[in-house]
Amino acid sequence: MITLEEARKALDTIIEKGRVHLYKPIQVAEILYRDRFYQDIDLSELEDYRNPSKKWRDDVTVPLLGRRCSSSARFQDDLFNDNAVPPSVLVVLGKENRRTNGGVEAYIYNRFTNRHGQLKQALDYCLDATPQSFEVRQFIDSFWNEPGLRRSLDKVYEIIVYALFSTLVEAMKLEVCITVKEEGLSLLREFEDFSQKVMCLDKSTTHFIQDARLYRVGVTNAADRGLDMYSNWGPAIQIKHLSLDLSLAKGIVNSVSSDRIVIVCKEAEKDVIVSLLSQIGWGSHIQSVVTEDDLVSWYEKALRGQYAGQLAEKLLYCLALEIADEFPSVDNIPDILKTRHYEKAKVPKW
Repeated sequence: MITLEEARKALDTIIEKGRVHLYKPIQVAEILYRDRFYQDIDLSELEDYRNPSKKWRDDVTVPLLGRRCSSSARFQDDLFNDNAVPPSVLVVLGKENRRTNGGVEAYIYNRFTNRHGQLKQALDYCLDATPQSFEVRQFIDSFWNEPGLRRSLDKVYEIIVYALFSTLVEAMKLEVCITVKEEGLSLLREFEDFSQKVMCLDKSTTHFIQDARLYRVGVTNAADRGLDMYSNWGPAIQIKHLSLDLSLAKGIVNSVSSDRIVIVCKEAEKDVIVSLLSQIGWGSHIQSVVTEDDLVSWYEKALRGQYAGQLAEKLLYCLALEIADEFPSVDNIPDILKTRHYEKAKVPKW
C-alpha cells in the first residue's frame, strides 16, 4: 500500500523534473479535479483517464499557457509509469485531495505559480536589457542556478544560439544558390515539372538564389536529443548543454539526417562530444564545434563591438521575440481555474 508520504514524493518528483510548462503535473491536477468534482472516474482504473486526461489538461494549458503539449503519445503516457504517478499513487493523492477540498490540486498550481515567478525574473532580465547591459552568460546562469528552471536550460541555449546566428546571417546578406550542372540538363528537361515545383528550376532557369536562413525545428519535450535547428545552406545544428554519453550520442545520429553537423556545447564537453561521435563513426560529419565561450565572445562583439549599431538592437529584439514565443506568460489566472476557488482549499503542509 502506497503511503501519503510516498505519493507526495512521487508528485514532487514529476514537478521537479518538468520544464516550466509543467504539463504532466497539470494533467495530474486535472485528473484529481475530475475525481473530486465530477466523481465519474475510478482512480484505480487507468483506462478511465489515460486518454481523456490529455484533453482535460489541454483545456487548462491552452488558456493558461497559450499552447498544448506536443510530445509523443508514448512520452505523455510515461506519466503513469511505476516510477512516476501510477494509479496506486493517484488513489492516495485523490483521497487526500477530496479530504482537503482540492488541496492537492491547489498545491500543484501553487508550484506552477512559483515556478513561473522564477521564470519571470530570469526573462525580465533579458527583455529589459540594453545593448550595454546584457550579459549572455548572466542570462544562462540565471537558469542554471535556479533548480526550478534548470530543466528549461536547453531551450534557453537554443534561443540564444538561434537569435545570434540568424541575426548575423541576415545582417551579412548571405545568399544560397542552387544550380544544375551541364551534364544534368537533359534529366532536368525530362523532369521539368518536378524541378519547377521542388527546386524552382527549369530549362530556362538553371540556377535559383535565395536568402540564407536558419530555422528552429520547434517546441519539443523530448529530453536533450533531436535536431534543434537547420539551415537552408546545409548544416544541421545540435545544441548540447548537458553531459553527453554514448546513448545520447547515438540519439543525435539517429535523429539528424545531415552529412554536416554543427555542435554547440560547453567548453568542457567539447572533446568528449567529438570523441563519442567519432566512436560511432560520425566524426567526419562534425563541421565544427561552437562552445559557450564562443557565444559569449560573439555576443560581446554584436552588442558592443564595431558593428553594434548594425546588430545590437536586432539581436536583442530577436532574442525577446523567441523568448515570448517559447515561454508562457501567465499574467492572469484563466476563468477555468478562478471558478474553483483554490484560495479556499486546505493545501497540505507537506
